[in-house]
Amino acid sequence: MLWNEHIHSPSPVGARDSREQEVALYASWVGSIVEVALSRGSIDANLRKMLDTRRAEGNERVFRAAGELGEPVRSYVARLIAIEDLLAQLPLT
Repeated sequence: MLWNEHIHSPSPVGARDSREQEVALYASWVGSIVEVALSRGSIDANLRKMLDTRRAEGNERVFRAAGELGEPVRSYVARLIAIEDLLAQLPLT
């Protein structure tokens, strides 16, 4: 499972600068939704609204940070975005 792979891989960011902090914040946000979704098998209307709002705003800052930080951060962020895409497909409870 993609989430298991993600949580068992070391984070490539240490939050030493603002770019790393942006990636760490995004990872934490995605993780909080995943944990709820795993326990329920779905997401509720509040989480869906948060997810939809975030997706509408875009991930420009995270993309930019990942691009500037290079590998392995780019792959890490790509995995998080893939996880976010999967969350958007979950049913509502």
